[in-house]
Amino acid sequence: MALIALDLTVNGKQTQVQVEEDKNLLYLIREVLGLKGAKEGCGEGDCGACTVILDGKAVNSCLVLAVQAQGKELVTIEGLGRPDNPHPLQRAFVEEGAIQCGYCTPGMILSAKALLDYNPSPTGSEIRTAMSGNLCRCTGYQKIIRAVQKASNSMAEGKEVL
Repeated sequence: MALIALDLTVNGKQTQVQVEEDKNLLYLIREVLGLKGAKEGCGEGDCGACTVILDGKAVNSCLVLAVQAQGKELVTIEGLGRPDNPHPLQRAFVEEGAIQCGYCTPGMILSAKALLDYNPSPTGSEIRTAMSGNLCRCTGYQKIIRAVQKASNSMAEGKEVL
């Protein structure tokens, strides 16, 4: 398979990589870039474990060809916050106990970030709709919804900035 050269922005940094033309974005993220936060769950776009933000939209990276990222901005969980200063969503997920086993958490947080970037004050129904592509077998979703609401409220009060 032919290698394709890609120029894209990954977590705020201009990046040049080469990837086989038939590989998906998840492969590029995990195997080429070495970023392990996005996970392969189903490989069919049903579970959301591989969710990343591509040009401001939450996408299932298992369904996007790597070459489709040419010239785009990619945000992975590694691009949010730092251990000493977590992103407001990361903090809220921890505080609300919305991170049981953690497998789905990166995808959940990135879906929530894409939502809050688009709609900083979503209703519960809007949160549920935005998160509907992310499956979790551990939390029962209520804690996740509360975490997104908490981050939204905290940012709206000016305590946090995305």
